[in-house]
Amino acid sequence: MFVVLECVSQQHDARLVLLALLVGSLGCFTMFLSLDRSTDCLDSRRWFWIAVASIAAGIGVWSTHFIAMLAYDGPTPLGVDPGLTISSVVVAILLFWGALKSLGREVTFKSGALGGLIAAAGVAAMHFTGMAAVIAPAVVRYDLPMICVGYLLVLLAFAAAFLAFGRLRGWTRLILPASLAVVGVASLHFTAMSATTLVPVPVEITHFDQTSGWLVPAIVAAGLTLLALGSGGALLDRLLTDLRGIADATLEGLAIISGDRIVEANAQLGRLLGRSSSDLIGTDPAQWLAPSDGLPLDGPRARPAEALIRRENGEELVVEIAPHTVEYRGRPCQVLAVRDLTDRRRAERQIEHLATHDPLTGLPNRVKFSAVLEDLALRNESFALLALDLDRFKAVNDTFGHAAGDEVLCRASGLLSMNVRDVDLVARVGGDEFLIIQRGGTEADARQLAAELLSEFAEEMNVGFGGMAVGASIGIALFPRDGATLEEVRHHADVALYQAKQSGRGAACFFDRDLDRVIRERRKIERDLERAVSHDELRLVYQPIVSTVDRRVTGYEALLRWQHSPHGFVPPDKFIPIAEETGSIIRIGEWALRTACTEASCWPDELQIAVNVSPIQIESRDFTETVEGVLAATGLTPSRLELEVTESVMLRHSASALATLQRLKDRGIRIVMDDFGTGYSSLSNLQAFPFDKIKIDRRFIGAMEQDEAALSVVRAVVGLGTSLRLPIVAEGVETEAQYAFIMREGCAEAQGFLFGAPSTAIQVQPRLRLIGA
Repeated sequence: MFVVLECVSQQHDARLVLLALLVGSLGCFTMFLSLDRSTDCLDSRRWFWIAVASIAAGIGVWSTHFIAMLAYDGPTPLGVDPGLTISSVVVAILLFWGALKSLGREVTFKSGALGGLIAAAGVAAMHFTGMAAVIAPAVVRYDLPMICVGYLLVLLAFAAAFLAFGRLRGWTRLILPASLAVVGVASLHFTAMSATTLVPVPVEITHFDQTSGWLVPAIVAAGLTLLALGSGGALLDRLLTDLRGIADATLEGLAIISGDRIVEANAQLGRLLGRSSSDLIGTDPAQWLAPSDGLPLDGPRARPAEALIRRENGEELVVEIAPHTVEYRGRPCQVLAVRDLTDRRRAERQIEHLATHDPLTGLPNRVKFSAVLEDLALRNESFALLALDLDRFKAVNDTFGHAAGDEVLCRASGLLSMNVRDVDLVARVGGDEFLIIQRGGTEADARQLAAELLSEFAEEMNVGFGGMAVGASIGIALFPRDGATLEEVRHHADVALYQAKQSGRGAACFFDRDLDRVIRERRKIERDLERAVSHDELRLVYQPIVSTVDRRVTGYEALLRWQHSPHGFVPPDKFIPIAEETGSIIRIGEWALRTACTEASCWPDELQIAVNVSPIQIESRDFTETVEGVLAATGLTPSRLELEVTESVMLRHSASALATLQRLKDRGIRIVMDDFGTGYSSLSNLQAFPFDKIKIDRRFIGAMEQDEAALSVVRAVVGLGTSLRLPIVAEGVETEAQYAFIMREGCAEAQGFLFGAPSTAIQVQPRLRLIGA
């Protein structure tokens, strides 16, 4: 160790030694910088940067060695052989190539050690080839053990440098390995120099001429220049490659335009245009992009413009173009940013479609329908509006489930769409409600279209669907004939649809103003009826039911009355059907039942109370529980309660209705068939359910004195009751003659004005006291 230090301090020019270390540091730094660059590149460019790193390492190490050799200031003058000197640098480059190649992309302990071994061999080979190139008037002798120590030092230094390079990140990855490599090179050089002895040859000294002094500045200048170019090239290449990578990675297409020609383009622009970016260089950008605003590409714009790109394969892309002026290569140029809007526009169309179309059927929805209707009205264009509603759709939905209902809706939508023109519009605006705009449609056109639709429904939706068969009802209004505003036309189409349903369904009706007045009055009754329930305008009156044997009162029927404020009395046949349609009959019926039972609970035990029950009430799921709750709350004995039902109950959901009635009968409540003889299946109804009484409709009693047919019906019903052992009650008895007839025929009970008009509960009390006495 002391020998090496003595060699460095006493036999070398310190300034040149420092210069050699500087050149060596730059060379090693350039080597690792280029090696780092190679790890970022694809294989096609990786070998180029390994070659650059090998050259930088070879030249740097060689320059370090040679300058340090020239720094030698011993007693013996030195010269060099140019051929061997050049060979020494070539040997260093080749062996460094092998060392760097052996490292691979990921440096492992094994590859790092192997690379260090080869790199150390390169440094040693370069050193001793360079020593062989030395021309001196002396004999060169080497201390082999010292040389082995020097080789071991450089091997360890390069192995450590390569391993550090593989594990570190950032600038430390370059600086620390370069420092270790320089230490290794210096260790070998000065160890080997201290192990070298020059034995002067006196004869030759006088003939030797030292001519190598000019090499120092030349080698330093050449080495520094090459290494600086290598380092700068690696850094610049990384910068430019990164910039190119960023430009190619962006989602926007970029082009630099100078003199109406594309001078630079990124890969994304090539992908958008269906070309390679190199194909775009030198072309006119207007060849590929034409802004929709008609302005030139480089024209001033307040906002980006859109353009349509048509590729060779026929695909169309919607793009946004945004030009900007920048300085490029010392001159102002246009940078064109091209953004693909195709997916966004497609998504916007999908969102708009979802917002304006029914997701189940794909038909326009209420939003789209209203927009089209407003557009037609603004242009004062006449049209026919057809409001179509599916008949029996609720029954299909309830019986077969929502999936079957959806199938019916889709089938109906397809049928409607196939039977209208392209200029017309079919929209689904509700559950089973459709609207059709027939542009320019006259009354004759609308009538023909409605007839075709009803025919199609009768053929396609009835026959083929079996239990899922549905029909259609259509209401028609014309603009501007049936309304000056869209709201009026829409309302009048609904009015016509209502009339079509009232006329028996499966029909088409045009709007009629007289009908509109009727419907408006009906809807007013609906609103007033809701108010009547909450404002206590409904009343119950009680009409006596008497035995035909002795005219003894056997019970009372509770009858509903409405004293409208301020219009006075409203007949039951006018508001009860409306209450049934709106569903308010459930609430009204429960109130009537509770009130009647409460009143009857105070009467003598032998008196019955009869309460009329709507089919809507019986169809409700909790009707049985409601009746039981009323009886429990009022304390009325179930056998004193008679529930009067009409034959319509048996026609609507007969199975469920019969089950409900049977549960009530099982609890002791008496079930009475009211208005018998007015239905379509009277005899089958009597066979289907064991009623407790039959009431003959008042129309037959009132007409039997003048109408033989009515008389025959009364006799037939009484005879039927006798056969079935069912008591018969005659309603509407107003004369003694009528009373005498029904008594002779065998009616058990009678009811009518002959025995007393319907009275309030207070008016009934005196008669009740007589009965109790």
